[in-house]
Amino acid sequence: MAATVLHPLAVEIFIPVAAGVGILFALVQWFIVSRVSVSSSKDGQHPPISNNGYNDYLLQEEGGIDESDAVAKCSEIQAAIAEGAESFLATEYKYLAAFMGIFSIFIFLFLGSVKGFSTKKEPCEYNPSVLCAPALANAFFSTVAFLLGAMTSTLSGYLGMKIATYANARTTLEARNGVGRAFIVAFRSGAVMGFLLAANGLLVLFLAIMVFKLYYGHDWAGLYEAIAGYGLGGSSVALFGRVGGGIYTKAADVGADLVGKVERNIPEDDPRNPAVIADNVGDNVGDIAGMGADLFGSFAESSCAALVVSSISSFGTDLDFVAMNFPLLISGAGIFVCLATTLFATDFSVIKSVKEIEPTLKRQLVISTVLMTVAIGIICYLALPKSFTIYVVGHPPKVVRNWDTCIGMDCVTDKSFLCFVNNLREFRVAVIVGAKNRGGIPEGEQQRENV
Repeated sequence: MAATVLHPLAVEIFIPVAAGVGILFALVQWFIVSRVSVSSSKDGQHPPISNNGYNDYLLQEEGGIDESDAVAKCSEIQAAIAEGAESFLATEYKYLAAFMGIFSIFIFLFLGSVKGFSTKKEPCEYNPSVLCAPALANAFFSTVAFLLGAMTSTLSGYLGMKIATYANARTTLEARNGVGRAFIVAFRSGAVMGFLLAANGLLVLFLAIMVFKLYYGHDWAGLYEAIAGYGLGGSSVALFGRVGGGIYTKAADVGADLVGKVERNIPEDDPRNPAVIADNVGDNVGDIAGMGADLFGSFAESSCAALVVSSISSFGTDLDFVAMNFPLLISGAGIFVCLATTLFATDFSVIKSVKEIEPTLKRQLVISTVLMTVAIGIICYLALPKSFTIYVVGHPPKVVRNWDTCIGMDCVTDKSFLCFVNNLREFRVAVIVGAKNRGGIPEGEQQRENV
């Protein structure tokens, strides 16, 4: 097989640097969001509300509410939500820690008993000329990878909850000054979670590979089989985060409606109702912390699966370190692409009305598609040979050629299809709305609309 252009040392430098840049960019975004104050000034006075050139407001002010009262109320509600979210996650993570400890023991026992807890090295299945790690070692490293994935997933969910509770009041206060400023605060807050999740996941995964390599040596199939536990750990935490937080938020939502509106005649989403605070806590621990863990689980699973496939191909038998780390190089490049794409929404353009939000988000899709397609093309050229072989037990080897073009085409066609479906949906909605305004709905659309 032809050697790759990229040197292995470049891979060992690029991936940690990309992860470090992602973490640094997330912290910068966090700092910018923190500059929006949610505490009263020393003299208790605040400048009058101004739209600062922005055309649309998001909030209709109630009579008698001044700036100091609004800031104090937002700060009070934010503190209550943050306290509830912290308490819920602390309790949930206690049970999660117990589950992870017990489950890791089962993983070690089941994997170690495959060959009777053998400590003897045996010929590798895909390359008999190389001795592979014993079953006991695979069980140990798989368990360590599982715990690493679980802890990283837990951290991802917790950081997502922290930035959400940190930014909600700030977004509300900025919304009083115009939609553009509120959008930027909300977008930067989301970027914090996204970049921390991807960068932390990539960094921990790569460091685990490099540490495991000290023991496994050139046994790449065994190494990546053990590292697959990283994805399992992330998925296990995601299950707790999504299901546990989801049940909590639904119960709080129903309780808030029943107790508040039915028994006490308190308006929906009124902060005087403690269940409303619990509902918002549930949104943070379920939809945000749970989603953060879920996204990390998806990232870890897909990355580990791709690494396992690469290790049992000719990349592994040829000891091609660069090619085997192709999935991680893609993830690292994605961090730089997303960084540039984020700047187009927060720094290179200004939103002054609500109707500009959707086009801005669509531009994010187009820009990221173009930049990522170019990045994938460059990485394919530098990190992959023109052809490689996949080995599957019980089947003849499969030689794959001219596949680099398919990756770029897949990236473009997937995003283009999503844009087409979204625009088609918007066109249909516009037709229905226009027909309603004229007093009728096109034939065949009435039933669909009712559905």
